[in-house]
Amino acid sequence: MTEERLVLSPDDTDATAQAMARALSSPLRLRVLRLCAFESRTNKELAELLGVNPGTMLHHVRTLVQTGFLAAQPERSGAQGAREVPYRATGLSWNTSMPEGSPVLVETFLQQIEGLPPRDLDATWLGLKLNAQHKAELQDRLHELVNEFKERGPDADGETYSLFTALHTDRNPPASR
Repeated sequence: MTEERLVLSPDDTDATAQAMARALSSPLRLRVLRLCAFESRTNKELAELLGVNPGTMLHHVRTLVQTGFLAAQPERSGAQGAREVPYRATGLSWNTSMPEGSPVLVETFLQQIEGLPPRDLDATWLGLKLNAQHKAELQDRLHELVNEFKERGPDADGETYSLFTALHTDRNPPASR
């Protein structure tokens, strides 16, 4: 099961691809996408949740809207009848690969778990020794499993969770013989 993924690179000459890569290069914007994955949120709500100035948040929201990662929802009335525009993540980021994006994903992950009680974080670290074929198989199977759960859609009675995986070359030197 191979699905088409949009691969973004900072060296891409396409202006749209460059704008999309820049949009996903900010941990704050990635956190906005997570907050808007299952429910629509306004600029003000996002600013309050992430502890930033509403003007700063507006810049980030506009960047995500212009690149197709967020979509405006129908306007609603807020406190004192003020007009509010909620935003929802489009899911485009799920099918977007950023070869240079791993550091920003790690930084975003670290921000997300800051202050989280240890009992609320189920982390595993495993060393493997795989040939190229088995490494590719592992990557494909992990992607298929995660994609299967993503495609199911949210459970109406579910709680929200985040999943972060990283597969990297180990820096352990080979054993001397």
